[in-house]
Amino acid sequence: MLSAFVNAFKVPDLRKKLLFTLFVIALYRLGSHIPVPGIDIKTARSLTSVNGGVLGLLNLFSGGALTQLAVFALGIMPYITSSIIMQLLAVVIPKLEAWQKEGEIGVKKITQWTRYLTVGLAILQSTGLAFLFHKGGLTNAQGQSVDLIPHFTPARVALIVLTLTAGTALIMWFGELITTRGVGNGMSILIFAAIVARLPAEGHAIYQQKGAGWFALILALGILIILAIVIVEQGQRRIPVQYAKRVVGRKLYGGSSTYIPLKVNQAGVIPIIFASSVLYFPALVSTIIPWKSLNSFLSNNVENQASPVHIVLYGFLIIFFAYFYTAITFNPIEVADNMKKYGGFIPGIRPGRSTAEHLDFILTRITLPGSLFLAAVAILPSIALALLKVQNFPFGGTSILITVGVALETMKQLESQLLMRHYEGFLT
Repeated sequence: MLSAFVNAFKVPDLRKKLLFTLFVIALYRLGSHIPVPGIDIKTARSLTSVNGGVLGLLNLFSGGALTQLAVFALGIMPYITSSIIMQLLAVVIPKLEAWQKEGEIGVKKITQWTRYLTVGLAILQSTGLAFLFHKGGLTNAQGQSVDLIPHFTPARVALIVLTLTAGTALIMWFGELITTRGVGNGMSILIFAAIVARLPAEGHAIYQQKGAGWFALILALGILIILAIVIVEQGQRRIPVQYAKRVVGRKLYGGSSTYIPLKVNQAGVIPIIFASSVLYFPALVSTIIPWKSLNSFLSNNVENQASPVHIVLYGFLIIFFAYFYTAITFNPIEVADNMKKYGGFIPGIRPGRSTAEHLDFILTRITLPGSLFLAAVAILPSIALALLKVQNFPFGGTSILITVGVALETMKQLESQLLMRHYEGFLT
C-alpha cells in the first residue's frame, strides 16, 4: 500500500492531480470555519449540537459547518437533492430522457439545469436555516436554545441567504474542478472529506460518554463493519457471455468469451444519500411552517433518530432507492440489444427479450441482499442511540458507508492510472 502511494507521486501528471485535489479539499475545509456575516458570533461559539437527527445529517455532510454557522453550512446537500429531482424528472419528462440519450451534449444540458436547480434549492434551504438560527433550532453547552440572529431584519436575512447560497455554488464548483482536474468524483470526495473531519470528534465524544471499554468495543465493531462493507461492495455476480465468430470482409472477428459483472450493491452509497435528502425535507418544512401539531409529529417521529418511525422509514427509503437507482443505471433491454447486435449471447438463453428477462431476474434478486445490508448499516446509529444512548456513532450509517465506498472508488481510479504506467497498484 505504501509503495503504491510512492508510485503515485512518482508520476508527474498523477502527482499534480493528487496535489490539486488536496488543495481544493483544504479550501473546502477552510470555508467550513469562516462564519456567516450577520450572526451573533459570540453565541455561535457556544453551540454544541443540532436538534433533530435529520438536521444532524446536514451537519454531517457539511463537516460540522452547520454548528459553526460557516459559509459552507449547507454543504453539498442542495446539489444532491437537485440531482435526485433531475433523475426523477428524467423518467417522466420525455425531453430530459432524450437529453440523456444524446451523449455528452445531453449530459451538459442536464448538468446545467442541475446547477440552476441547485441554486434555487440553496436559496430555499438557506432561508429555512435563517429562520432556524433565529427561532432557536440550535443549542448551547447548557442545552438551552439560542437566537443567533437577534436583529432579524430583511436586510440581514438577505445577506445570510446570499452568503450561504454563494457558498453552495462555490462547493459545486470545487466538486467539478476535482472531477475534471483531480482524482475521483469531486462531489463524493468533498462529502468524504467532510465526514472524515467529523470522525475524531465523534470518537472522542463516545470516549467521554461511555469510557475506554465501550470505546474499544465500538472501535472493534467499526472494523468489522468496514470489513463487511468492503466484502459487499466488491461482491458481484458474473454472467458469462459468448460471442459468435463473424466474418467481416476478409477478417474473422469474435469467438471470445467474457462476462457481465452485476454487483450485489449496484447503486453504491447513492440510496443512503437519496434517503437522507428526502428525510431532510420534513425538517426544513417544520422550520418554516408554524403548525405546532405537524411540527411536533415531525420532531418526535421523523426527525428523532431513536424513533421506530424514523428507523422504519429510513430503512424503507434506502431499499426503495436501491432498486430505483439500479433500474435507472442498468437497463437490461439495452444491454440485451447491444449483445445481440454484436453477436453475443448468454449460454442457454435466447438472445433478445429472453436475455433481458434473465438479466432483470438476476439483478432483482441480488439487489435485495445488497439493499437490506445498506439499510442495516445505515440504521445502526439510530439503534445505538435508542439502546445504548450513544449520541454520535461514528462507525455506522451514512458516514462509514460513504467513506468506505468513496475510498474504494478512488483507489480503483488510482489503480487504473498506475497500471497504465506499469506500476503496482493498491489492490494488486
